[in-house]
Amino acid sequence: MSASPRNAMPAARTIPHRGIRANVFHGKPVTPVTEFPAPAVAEVVVPKVALDGISLSYRTTSGERLLALDQINLEVKPGEFLCIVGPSGCGKSTLLHLIAGLHPQTSGKVLVDGRPVSGPGTDRILIFQELGLFPWLTVSGNVEFGMKMKNVPKAEREEKVQHYLRLVQLSKFGNCYIHQLSGGMRQRVALARALATEPDVLLMDEPFAALDAQTRDLLHDELERIWAETGCTIIFVTHNVREAARLADRVALLTFRPGRVKEEFAVNLPRPRHMEHPDVTRMARNILDCLREEINKSLEVEYADEKIR
Repeated sequence: MSASPRNAMPAARTIPHRGIRANVFHGKPVTPVTEFPAPAVAEVVVPKVALDGISLSYRTTSGERLLALDQINLEVKPGEFLCIVGPSGCGKSTLLHLIAGLHPQTSGKVLVDGRPVSGPGTDRILIFQELGLFPWLTVSGNVEFGMKMKNVPKAEREEKVQHYLRLVQLSKFGNCYIHQLSGGMRQRVALARALATEPDVLLMDEPFAALDAQTRDLLHDELERIWAETGCTIIFVTHNVREAARLADRVALLTFRPGRVKEEFAVNLPRPRHMEHPDVTRMARNILDCLREEINKSLEVEYADEKIR
């Protein structure tokens, strides 16, 4: 039976012996060497962030042991924009704290570039919803703060402050104080401060939740542009499934407590995107359909707790 062209072995090359190895046979015929093409080796890409069997439990005020996260396995590629969604109380923010090294997990491993996370580091920066800006410092002083902690020389700090203020379009507000800024401008200051330390991983915990819809839409555009320019990896927690579909390369959906990865959604939509686009709306609806069951579980637990009280 003739071999199929698809399954046929690659053509071999016959190479006669030459030089010293040929001479040892003193003129006798030499068996030729058959050389086959080397098999292709797939490039191994180390995940920027890997969560390997992460579980977290803690003791409540009543003395009971509560399992918050259970066997979370998740990998984030370098330069990827991952959004995490889930019902209230599922451990989304807690997961960011573990990646940031602010809290140890009960079991499992958090890896960044294949190395275990043992505490906070400037390679991972967490932006909270509350922002944590210093009201006694100017905008420039806030952006400069992290670099001061790293002992970056003054001239380099000043250059980077100007660069990142331009990046978030606040170059004219460097001498202003935080109370003089709008909510959206404060959010940009927090983003510039985080980027100024040049982290590999940007962790964002519902950063736009308190903003009005118009400002949030503008900041979505800004964040997408900055992400494209810097190439950093972003892990973004949100309750808003349309925001997730608007921003993410991939969306991970967590179950109600204990938090587990229930589903992952690849968002293969062209960029730049807009919240009103039908494809974004359709993707958001798919995510919400899967999320609704977990929201109902959280409501059932909340109502049951109220009846007990």
